[in-house]
Amino acid sequence: MADEACGYLTRQFATAWKLASFHLDGLTTEECLWLPAHKGLHVHQVSDGRWRADWPDHEGYDVGPPSIAWLTWHIGFWWSMAIDHSFGDGSLSRENVLWPGTADGVREWLGRLQRQWQGVLEQVSDDDLRSAQRTRWPFQDRAFGDVIAWVNVELTKNAAEVGYARFLYAVRRRSQKRLKRRSR
Repeated sequence: MADEACGYLTRQFATAWKLASFHLDGLTTEECLWLPAHKGLHVHQVSDGRWRADWPDHEGYDVGPPSIAWLTWHIGFWWSMAIDHSFGDGSLSRENVLWPGTADGVREWLGRLQRQWQGVLEQVSDDDLRSAQRTRWPFQDRAFGDVIAWVNVELTKNAAEVGYARFLYAVRRRSQKRLKRRSR
């Protein structure tokens, strides 16, 4: 069963990464830094030139829609955390995860995380899938197979959000013009 489960999880990850890659390909820094609304989660360049991400106090809809920069930071954040807490020393925290500052940097960063995670999937054993030994983030006391499944779902969700934001960005000027005409 575990070999079969690992196969399902690995194929599901490949599908999730294909979706993410589709939306990351051709992504520009301008798209990343575009704010889809007057309020929402974003990244900010601080005095030392690095980019830090907002963190919400809650997850209500009134937080506003995130920018693509924030969404790509979020993917890198949770993926880095999952890898560090499962296979590293578990010392990585949200404050230490920075946005790379460009769309090219995002693709390099997320591509590196994808290759690391793919290596994990190629090495995972039946016992690893059932064991909670490596499960320290985002939850504990659950089988590591649950972490793999969570990564797949989270990547799919975030990739879809990036894609949706790119659709909005692509039609932003036309939509604003139509709204102005309708309001006359």
